[in-house]
Amino acid sequence: NLLRCFTCDRLCGGCTAPAPPARQGIVLQPVMPSCDPGPGPACLPAKTFRSYLPRCHRTYSCVHCRAHLAKHEELISKSFQGSHGRAYLFNSVVNVGCGPAEQRLLLTGLHSVADIFCENCKTTLGWKYEQAFETSQKYKEGKYIIEMSHMVKDNGWD
Repeated sequence: NLLRCFTCDRLCGGCTAPAPPARQGIVLQPVMPSCDPGPGPACLPAKTFRSYLPRCHRTYSCVHCRAHLAKHEELISKSFQGSHGRAYLFNSVVNVGCGPAEQRLLLTGLHSVADIFCENCKTTLGWKYEQAFETSQKYKEGKYIIEMSHMVKDNGWD
């Protein structure tokens, strides 16, 4: 089984660490999240994979099933608040699907957001910013919030 390094985009061995063993029954193939094309800004289907992030990178994983979610290098900010406490803003994530977009009034104003969930255990993790209506918040568009209560740190945090 070939694994693609999330950082350097090379196949199996592109990084200095060995690739993690493949799980039996898991095939690395694109999975398209089910998104609602209803009225308003739609949650654009993003290609997600049942992926393993290389052991040579510090990663964040789902606290419920340990599926990899993001590498530390994709972390933008630790200064966000979710509905269950502290949350992190990421540039990109893996093994995550998204639901339909809806408008919500958040602490920083009105946004169009879509809940995101772990593709493995289906736990809601946070949300994806689809659209920000205030100019100062546009940097969040296309970015992901994952609540700390739903993730753990893996690989090399010692």
